[in-house]
Amino acid sequence: MRKLSIEKKADFWKKVAEELEKPRRNMREVTIAKIAKVVKKGETAVVPGKVLGSGKVDVEVAAYAASASAKKENKILMLNDLMKKNPAGKGCRIVC
Repeated sequence: MRKLSIEKKADFWKKVAEELEKPRRNMREVTIAKIAKVVKKGETAVVPGKVLGSGKVDVEVAAYAASASAKKENKILMLNDLMKKNPAGKGCRIVC
């Protein structure tokens, strides 16, 4: 992730990498409800941690990990897939 941020000069991926490098006990846990409140339609929510909860959200979500209930109703991408799809990080929002 850091390599991509240097190659593409994308500070977005650098910030995501810094969040993921923190200790596991400080890993971010974000609920589907918070994603629905914060992210606008047409954006991609990037969670440098785990997505929790149940419910449906209308935006695309990319995360390090997700609970089974969150995966059941939403399409959640892995961060590696989003990096390949959007190397510049345009239209993405970090949700912590």
